[in-house]
Amino acid sequence: MRTEQEMLDLILNVAKNDERIRAVFMNGSRTNPNAVKDIFQDYDIAYVVEETKSFREQKDWINQFGERLYMQYPEENSYYKNDIDNCYGWLIQFTDGNRLDLHVCTLSYVLKEIEEDRLCKILLDKDKCLPNMPEATDEDYWVKKPTEKNFLDTCNEFWWCLNNVAKGLWREEIPYVMDMINYVVRPQLIRLMEWKIGSDTNFSVSVGKSGKYMYRWLENQTWNAFLKTYPSGQVESIWESVFIMCDLFNDIAKEVSWNMEIKYNEIEANNSLKFLKHVYALPKNAKEIY
Repeated sequence: MRTEQEMLDLILNVAKNDERIRAVFMNGSRTNPNAVKDIFQDYDIAYVVEETKSFREQKDWINQFGERLYMQYPEENSYYKNDIDNCYGWLIQFTDGNRLDLHVCTLSYVLKEIEEDRLCKILLDKDKCLPNMPEATDEDYWVKKPTEKNFLDTCNEFWWCLNNVAKGLWREEIPYVMDMINYVVRPQLIRLMEWKIGSDTNFSVSVGKSGKYMYRWLENQTWNAFLKTYPSGQVESIWESVFIMCDLFNDIAKEVSWNMEIKYNEIEANNSLKFLKHVYALPKNAKEIY
């Protein structure tokens, strides 16, 4: 597996030897001083160019970066929006284990984006066309302190949508239940846990995408409880994980409300949990809910 220095030397040498490339910058986890360093980190690289067409048409241009295992052209994919005349990319998994996410972008496109990216690090600027960038920081991704409405809305969304989880579990509609938990209910729990961490750290840290770094600031007991909220596809396992999720949310909501002097609607929480437990015990041949 090529080292970081070998990869960066290759990326810069390609740029230096190609007159079409006027500048190079990197962003993502490799410029984030707080990101966990490991063998799976991508190289998120942008080449600043005058046009993208010649790169798009010269299909073998990308071969100089190494032997590929497989690759995606994101701008060619119907699932993604694109502006190929101003930004075009190759997402490459190499046979040596490295991954390169490479884009060629016009200067006008880059200038609209780069100043808003505080994880951007300029590696080469032939024409001094890019602005001076401050030291890379993940400050833009730090947990933001919630307003009272943010807190109340999050709690309401969590406790209300458990209604859908309950009926889905009673019907044994597992795909629906899993989607409801992971795409609707769980984000509220993660947001609440982020606020707890923010409160404990004076809102000066980032917990990463999907809260992947939350374990750094949570007690082992809390983190392990959170992991138990990820169930198997069995109905009883899902019920168990949902009740763990409710207890965890309730405990953290009380803590956050106390720390931030925001009133927590415990009546709503208790009634939602009461309904959930009632449906859990409801016979499969029930003709009425109550």
